[in-house]
Amino acid sequence: MRHSTDLRAALKRTIVDSLMLQIRPEDLGDDQPLFGPGSLGLDSVDALQLVVVLEKNYHYKIADTETARKVLESVGTIAAAIEDRASVPHPAPLEAT
Repeated sequence: MRHSTDLRAALKRTIVDSLMLQIRPEDLGDDQPLFGPGSLGLDSVDALQLVVVLEKNYHYKIADTETARKVLESVGTIAAAIEDRASVPHPAPLEAT
């Protein structure tokens, strides 16, 4: 997996580009809230787009609303979730007999 700083920079570019935001990726803080008061001002449609982009680009699937609320808080929480998932050993695929 990419180094945490590289992952966060890539996530910022992904968020800005996929949501067509009128800011530069480097202006998005790691801990800046994405939703709610004092946030970047994203809405539920943006959240859905982020879920799709995270699955497509990072193979990170968000299965439910509660997980989405926790993971999509900020760039930092998204990066941590992706890194945590990458650190979990996956079982070897079963071989056909």
